[in-house]
Order: sequence, then structure tokens, then C-alpha cells
Amino acid sequence: MSENITIHAYDLTREKRNARHQHQSFVLWFTGLSGSGKSTIANKVESALFEKQKQVYSLDGDNIRSGINKGLGFTKEDRKENLRRIAEVAKLFVDAGHISVAAFVSPLASDRALVKTIIGEKDFIEIFVDTSLEECERRDVKGLYQKARAGEIKNFTGIDAPYEAPKKPAIHIKTEEKTVDQAVEEILNYIDNLI
Repeated sequence: MSENITIHAYDLTREKRNARHQHQSFVLWFTGLSGSGKSTIANKVESALFEKQKQVYSLDGDNIRSGINKGLGFTKEDRKENLRRIAEVAKLFVDAGHISVAAFVSPLASDRALVKTIIGEKDFIEIFVDTSLEECERRDVKGLYQKARAGEIKNFTGIDAPYEAPKKPAIHIKTEEKTVDQAVEEILNYIDNLI
């Protein structure tokens, strides 16, 4: 940190905001291949929490890359910086007393470990949306796998860039064995005692 930066201590704390909102704040971090169902499940979790009067906000890969991370590409370095920035934003939402719902491929274990360090271990709930590559390609809702297979997209996770599955996620959703609603229910049941 620069010696010319001084962190100001504001009167309103995370604890005061959590007390006002009547729930704890934390990050639900969804990881999985493109097309795995991360955003679909995250969207329904956000809606369910909102209906329960919780302060909640979603951060999503495509939305973030069209704004705050607009200038970043898909090299290993750019992906790491993309996730670092997202983690810092999610951390701000936690401080603001919100439940942050973050859906990002985040393919490398080392990058997810960095995110967890930035956000803080106790505030980071990793959700692995586990869907086979074959099923993701079958869905291919954005046509990205077809383009990657044709060589039109480079460094595409699962095709010519690796995906390192979480070894011990807090929640492991196997989408080929559960419906979206069942996945949402499992996540809500898990966090029920945290709220």
C-alpha cells in the first residue's frame, strides 16, 4: 500500500449495517464451466433471498466484463485481474451489509484462493456448479463452445484452457442430477443458519 494512503475509519460499520438489515453479509461464489447453470441458479437464489427481505446483489461475468472490467481479455493474467477486481467489489458489498451472489467461471484454484483471501475465509462460500463438459457443450446457450472448437475463441475454459474443479467446496451442485429448484433449495438450506 502506498505510504500516501490513509484508510479512514467511518462511523457506520458492517456490524451496524448487518444489524439494520437483520442478517449477516457474505459472498456466495458460484464456479463452474460456461453453460453449467451458474447464472441461472445464482439468479434464482438472489430472487429467493430478495423475497425473504434480504439485502442481496448479483455480480455476473458478462455484466462485469461489459463495465468495470471492460478492457480485460482472457489471458491468464487478465482473468486473474478480472477476479481480483470482482473480489474487491464483492468485499465492498459485504461491508455494506449485503449478501453478494457472484457467478464466475473462475477456473483456477489459485485464483479462487486469491478471491477467498481478499473477501475473507469466513465470508466466502464456494458453490461448485458441477456440470460435465459434454452437457455444457450440448446446452451451449451462447454458442461459445462451437466457436472455441472452430478456433474462433482462444483460451476458452474446458477446450484449450483448464478448469480446476474445487476439491472441498462448501456446496457441490451436480446439475445433471438435480433440478434448478432443487439446487436453489440446497443452497438456501445451507445458508439458512448464516442469515
